[in-house]
Formats: sequence, structure tokens, C-alpha cells
Amino acid sequence: MSEIGTNVVIKDGAIIGKNVVIGDNTVIYEDVTVEDNVVIGANNVIGIRPGGNSRMRKSNEKAARLVIHSGTKTGSLVALYAGSQIGKHCFLGDLASVRENVRIGNETVIGRSAIVELNTVIGNHCTIQTGAYVTGDTTIEDHVFLGPCVSMSNDKYMGAKPYEMQGPTIKKGAKIGNNATLLPGITIGEEAIVGAGAVVTKDARAHTTVAGVPAKPIR
Repeated sequence: MSEIGTNVVIKDGAIIGKNVVIGDNTVIYEDVTVEDNVVIGANNVIGIRPGGNSRMRKSNEKAARLVIHSGTKTGSLVALYAGSQIGKHCFLGDLASVRENVRIGNETVIGRSAIVELNTVIGNHCTIQTGAYVTGDTTIEDHVFLGPCVSMSNDKYMGAKPYEMQGPTIKKGAKIGNNATLLPGITIGEEAIVGAGAVVTKDARAHTTVAGVPAKPIR
């Protein structure tokens, strides 16, 4: 039996599975599917349609249903946008935000206040720690670790001239230390390690460790 808190709004068209817990003051919009055994914290907003003004880039795809797969849990004040897929047995911490057309694999953790921007793919068993910023158009493969306050960018020219947005690609098993910065379009190879506070301006080869500003191989 599902457990629905007080002042919860579930719009017509939303699909809610069995044994779902929904915290107080949460809003679930119409194009949302919540599968069985999901726990949604208090004050969440689920299935937001993207807005913005004429200067803001729109998603590459028309936003479809937001699907939260079975066994996933969210903390309080989480914002999830339309058209994304949240895998099985994930956890999204308080104040996390996931934009439209994002794909998150199974058993991945999105930490407190972490932000995942549009058109991003995150694999299975990843850890995105507190305050990390995953820019749009990023690919993160399985078993990747992002430390607290890692930051990425996808606009090489900071809006000064046209550029096809491209975030970093982070390969399977890579680990990024806290407060590291990843510039647009770079690739972090499999099992590579990026030291805390590094600024990565070029690709990091698989199974290497890079550190410093700018980041250079140290082993």
C-alpha cells in the first residue's frame, strides 16, 4: 500500500506504482511514471517542464515522460525535470536537481545539492558527491566517482561565438577528486584518476593519474 503525505499534488496522467511513499508538499506532474517501491521525499517537484528565455539553449529532444524506476529514493527538495530516466535503486540527496532528457543508470548516487544538466548520460553504480556540477551533454560511464564540488563546462567560448556544446566524457571506473574542473570536450580514460583541485584542459589517458593546474600526468 502506498503512503501519501499531506498537501501532495498528483496531476492527472501521472502513474504511481505500488508501495510508493511520497513526502509532504510534493508535486508530481502529469507526464511522470513512478514505479513500485519508490520513496520520494518531502517538498519534491517531479516532472518539471523546462522553461527559460530566448537566450537559453533548449534540449535536443522533446521532453517525454519522466520515469523513476523501482526502488529509487529521493531526499527533500529534489527537482526532477520531464523526459529523464532515473534507474533502479538510485539515491538522490536533498536539493539535487536533474534536468530534462538525462539518463541515470541503476544504483547510482546523486549527492546533496548536485546538479545534472540536460542531455547527459550517467551509467550504473556511479557516485556524484555533494555539490558536484555535471554540465549538459556529458557522458559518464559505469563505476565513476566524482568528489564534492567537481565542476565541468560544455561551452568552449563562453558564449562569445557559436560552438556545439560538448561536455566531458568520463570513462568506466575513473575517479575525479574534489573541486577538480573539467573543460569542454575532454575525455578522462578508464580507471584514470584526477587529483583534487586539478584543472583538466586535455584528455587524460586510461590508468593514469593527473594533477595540478593545468593537470599533467604524475604517474
